[in-house]
Amino acid sequence: MVPITFNKIMQSHAYTVIILGTDEKRFAIYADPQVGRNMQLYLTEGHKQRPYTHDLLKSILSGFEITPVQVVIQDVEDTIYFARLFLEQKRGEQSTIVEIDARPSDCITLAFLYHIPIYCRKEVLEKAIAVEE
Repeated sequence: MVPITFNKIMQSHAYTVIILGTDEKRFAIYADPQVGRNMQLYLTEGHKQRPYTHDLLKSILSGFEITPVQVVIQDVEDTIYFARLFLEQKRGEQSTIVEIDARPSDCITLAFLYHIPIYCRKEVLEKAIAVEE
């Protein structure tokens, strides 16, 4: 696993580009434009008139005392990335980790909300098409 960081979001009417990577290599994940607008609100802590889906999910997870632990960019096929969200639930002395398949954009948004690390499998980083600044 390679720790990666969020670099920036680029927005257009047709799509959102999320740039992630290491100091040596950056790559792009494409998402729906609304996803990008939502991510920007979470990044800037902008005002929302109503709770968004990620706010609902955060409330549900909190209610069940579940905490996101990390995000892993698990695979890439062509330009489609696959991610896993790792959740932890503690009950007394017992701790349970659950791994959930999720869209990278949702995982990254939750990483912003919870300030959790984002990782990428080394093989995925090697296959990813590099983005030059």
